[in-house]
Amino acid sequence: MSDVVESRQLALGELDERYSGLRLQATADARQAMIQSLRRYGQLSPVVVWLTGGAWVLIDGFKRLEAARHLPELATLAARTIEVDVRTAKAAVYGMNQWNRRLHLLEEAWIVSSLVREEGLTQPEAAQLLGHNKSWISRRLALLERLCPSARNDLALGLLSPSMARQLTRLPVGNQEALLAAIRRDDLSVLEVKQVVDLLLGCTSREQIEFVLLKPRPAAREANGGLVRGYDPRLSVAGNRISRRLGSLLDSLARMENWLRHSGRAELSQRDGHFLRGGFERLGRDARSVADLSEALAGGLHERS
Repeated sequence: MSDVVESRQLALGELDERYSGLRLQATADARQAMIQSLRRYGQLSPVVVWLTGGAWVLIDGFKRLEAARHLPELATLAARTIEVDVRTAKAAVYGMNQWNRRLHLLEEAWIVSSLVREEGLTQPEAAQLLGHNKSWISRRLALLERLCPSARNDLALGLLSPSMARQLTRLPVGNQEALLAAIRRDDLSVLEVKQVVDLLLGCTSREQIEFVLLKPRPAAREANGGLVRGYDPRLSVAGNRISRRLGSLLDSLARMENWLRHSGRAELSQRDGHFLRGGFERLGRDARSVADLSEALAGGLHERS
């Protein structure tokens, strides 16, 4: 990828950090650990730079440089110079971190985007330069171009896993924030996120979308192994009849709960309310009665199983 030219001592102010945007900022703990290491042991390995237009551009060693600035006694850093061009320099930011500490997924995405969008490489050319296939390149571009800002921020902070981020990119950017909120609220697993995304992509109405986002886990469970709507050979005739009735009732309750939560009174006129009030009062009474009886039955069935 490059040829080593020489090593030299460079003043901290001589180091050009134009590629720092390709790396995540160090955490406070990592920064303090690097400061302590430099103070106790000195610089154990040189930073890596390339000379372009009279500037010593930093390729590897951003955290060492940041830590060195906190140590007044450290005015210079040992630097290893390599001969590269701008494309190879950016690829080196990736390549030099593959053996000791792998880059974060977002850092990989920033490097890929810089090579493709700024330097004009085709995706196959970028793949060859970085030693990966075109699919690897396109997935990382998608993280930046099809992932909402909040999700990118959570990904950078380690609050969102790469697998979940990839699932989110299947949705339009405008729909990702609501699912991200559901992931945080309900602590969804990767499998559950995939199932919820599948459901959202199949929704045909705003009401369906709101229900899936309000209760993602029950919605996914219902769609993936919940109550059987047809004939289930494991059940008796009576069991199949009750299963179908339960499925229909739970669907109706879910739709009603979603309407009450998100629309409710605002959608009804005063005249509507006059005629419907009794029905809602009965719904409340019957729902409480059915809830009590259902919990008692479920408890008895659990004891028998």
